[in-house]
Amino acid sequence: METLRVELGERSYEIAIGKGCLGGVGEAVSKLSGVSPRLALISNPTVHALYGRAVEESLDSAGFETATIIVPDGEEYKGLMWVEKIYSELLRRRLDRQSVVLALGGGVIGDMAGFAAATYMRGIRFVQVPTTLLAQVDSSVGGKTGVNHPLGKNMIGAFWQPSLVWMDMDVLSTLPERQLLAGLSEVIKYGVIWDRGFFDYLREARKDILSLDAQAIARLVRRSCEIKADVVAKDEREGGLRAILNFGHTMGHAIETLTGYTKYLHGEAVAIGMYLEALLSERLGIMKQGGAEEVRALMDAYGLPFALPDGLKTDAMLGAMAVDKKTVGGQLRFVLPEEIGKVRVSEPVSEEDVRSFLNSL
Repeated sequence: METLRVELGERSYEIAIGKGCLGGVGEAVSKLSGVSPRLALISNPTVHALYGRAVEESLDSAGFETATIIVPDGEEYKGLMWVEKIYSELLRRRLDRQSVVLALGGGVIGDMAGFAAATYMRGIRFVQVPTTLLAQVDSSVGGKTGVNHPLGKNMIGAFWQPSLVWMDMDVLSTLPERQLLAGLSEVIKYGVIWDRGFFDYLREARKDILSLDAQAIARLVRRSCEIKADVVAKDEREGGLRAILNFGHTMGHAIETLTGYTKYLHGEAVAIGMYLEALLSERLGIMKQGGAEEVRALMDAYGLPFALPDGLKTDAMLGAMAVDKKTVGGQLRFVLPEEIGKVRVSEPVSEEDVRSFLNSL
């Protein structure tokens, strides 16, 4: 297995990346200092049917008494109602302050399980076992946890770092194509915000990546995690630099909110948001002409959407973006590319400029 370390002082942790390693997760969790034998495994029906037994057997062999909690599959269930159900089960099974919550699933499961762990008894440890590409390259690393509100995505949450991230590349073989492509949007994001060479690699290695070539997938997962770990180590709580990880998310989250979290997968909405925010950057004179087209062309090569959905009103988009976490004093801010490989968090962009841009699409 390969390991990366997220350096956060006493909150540092390892990202372990391997193939066929799911059965080793129990032993790895048992090596965390001072853990209770009572552990909660949180998953959804689809993932649990595929991998739950292997993980439960691994935990059992490592001496854990596992409480398995199944929550429905889908972004629309990522809310406080289901977190409360998780709390109830944690209490019923008498998990204590030394217990561990293990998230087995994609970003929705990781976010919900992490938020439950962050707030149960004022915080217990949790472990991420991501089973989607998007979760492996993005949401499982960095300690952002939370749930949605009908008025905004991820508006209720906490920064709570995992104690371990355990990735098995083999699980991607059962991932539906749509989920795989949605994860690639976050991979493309890293190229735009940080690494021009990585962006070019994604274009050149397209066939190998889409065919799940082991070497290509390992490279893109590792490089994505390296970039995110570097950014998070420099700015754990998004005081400055870490905001660049939200490229495409201001408009992307608005699209998710306005379509009820059901029309698009998260990565698909972010793909649209990245193209729109690159176009906005060109319009504001920050990105040179043609840069947005490079972003669009790479997303198109991977079958990702990039057009603003029909029927979304400008006023509704502005209203949804007004609750974005980068908005300060009612003024909209975006992560805007200067070129491929370099972005900036913008100065406030006037509502008039954003309205005019959206109306022009």
